[in-house]
Amino acid sequence: MKNINNGIFLSMLCLLLCLVHWGIAIDPFSLSYSLQTECVMKPPRSSLKQGLLLLSRSVADHSDQEWEIDGNGAIREMAQRIQLQQGNIYSFSAWVKLREGNNNKVGVVFRSENGRLVHGGEVRAKQGCWSLLKGGIVPNVSGPVDIFFESEDREAKISAKNLSLKQFSKEEWKLKQDQLIEKIRKHKVRFEVTYKNKTAVKDAVISLTQTKPSFLLGCAMNFRILQSEGYRKWFASRFEITSFTNEMKWYTTEKVRGQENYTAADSMLKFAEENEILVRGHTVLWDDPKMQPSWVKNIKDPEDVRNVTLNRINSVMKRYKGKLTGWDVVNENLHWDYFEKMLGVDASSRFYNLAYKLDPGVKLFVNEYNTIENPREVTAAPIKVKEKMEEILAYQGNENIKGAIGAQGHFSPTQPNLAYMRSALDTLGSLGLPVWLTELDMPKCPNQAKYVEEILREAYSHPAVEGIIIFAGPEVSGFDKLTLADKDFNNTETGDVIDKLLNEWHQKNSEIPIIFTVDHENKEEDVSLLHGLYNVNVSHPQIKNLSTSLCLEVTKEMGPRQVVGVVINA
Repeated sequence: MKNINNGIFLSMLCLLLCLVHWGIAIDPFSLSYSLQTECVMKPPRSSLKQGLLLLSRSVADHSDQEWEIDGNGAIREMAQRIQLQQGNIYSFSAWVKLREGNNNKVGVVFRSENGRLVHGGEVRAKQGCWSLLKGGIVPNVSGPVDIFFESEDREAKISAKNLSLKQFSKEEWKLKQDQLIEKIRKHKVRFEVTYKNKTAVKDAVISLTQTKPSFLLGCAMNFRILQSEGYRKWFASRFEITSFTNEMKWYTTEKVRGQENYTAADSMLKFAEENEILVRGHTVLWDDPKMQPSWVKNIKDPEDVRNVTLNRINSVMKRYKGKLTGWDVVNENLHWDYFEKMLGVDASSRFYNLAYKLDPGVKLFVNEYNTIENPREVTAAPIKVKEKMEEILAYQGNENIKGAIGAQGHFSPTQPNLAYMRSALDTLGSLGLPVWLTELDMPKCPNQAKYVEEILREAYSHPAVEGIIIFAGPEVSGFDKLTLADKDFNNTETGDVIDKLLNEWHQKNSEIPIIFTVDHENKEEDVSLLHGLYNVNVSHPQIKNLSTSLCLEVTKEMGPRQVVGVVINA
């Protein structure tokens, strides 16, 4: 109960568990609710029933009435604890509002028998309308838990409605992920092959080879790639996007004031370009006072700090203009505020403005840690990252910035809370901007491969996530957390997982094409294709001169099924 005494009030709801036959829960995989943030006057009802655990005062309660939770810390509606089973995933949802005040963060907390608190999700609640609070828990042990609401205001008066807990086995959760992947990462395509006179060509053979994926699973690299041919071959055979760990940072490129050195970054970029690997810029500035060049740390005059900072932004962004897919402009500017303290509270917004003017076509990221990986986070919680991006975009002249959200993803070596992670991605994605996992890693542990795969699949199955970069590599690279191969470039167990997903998500040109025969009378011949670019070859086993090729792009903007007409000149 330490957190209660430290200023965050937890108003306890010890709730009776009962099975219901009417549905009020929110499906965590629902595309209708995954990115919803608007405040509604009346909470909608859902038809979700299977696996639903209703939180109510009694078996007779239909849970359509309003709970009132006051901020005096009192225990209310004491009933029965909820029993959770290890190995399951529990998705929580509730509609909440404030009866007094406005714009208070409200979250859900689970407390185990030993007093351990697990933060499960949060939302920005308002007065007079209902906001959807989502999250959940993946228990490490079986046992009872109490459920609380928490607020940053001790005196907050919260109302809640339609509280529910949805239980999933790991297999059920993955099935939901796979079903959503079919909707958000793939589209059905049907080929209609005809002669010039519009007569169907029966038994035509279609061969498809993906040449460029839409979703990218990439990997960071460091200067050691310049020293090892084996590292370069290993990297180029797998990944199509990267970022540099330190080589573009200010403390690397200008160790001495006025003496810039981009040698390592330029050489790494050259290697990437030669192998058609995209590069994401990391980072123009870093708001951590400890991460400034040593000579910058010694500057006390704000005007001097302003001048050298503007020079840095101009230097690095002009040098790499048009060569990068995105930039972390002011890294970790929620956790830290070096530039705000030196140059004013709107320093970050002004730097994004300048970055946009220097390279209008590049995505400009807010990049933070503990946002999706640590439910206990306060400083860079999903709500605050979203609000930081809104603040930057609201600054005069920034309305047309190509903003993006970077969630670093430095996970602890324990079972990841996938239900919380999904709700966090919902919040980040609610702005409608691209979301990337930018520095994904996890310290070594017995279940590292399993946990990393769960995290990657969770991100891949979320509609807001456009790509992932892992902080990993072979042993020679020096990445000592996610080591994907030994000194001889033989895969580790985690390396096998990464290769499996690269293959499953078609992250490199497929050597084995998709081949099928067209039969215009068989509707089951629609093929489900991952978004991306494809080379299509049409031939016929019995007609030698019947052959043609074309390029096809499959995108999320397509309808439920795309029909591709191929006319044969024969």
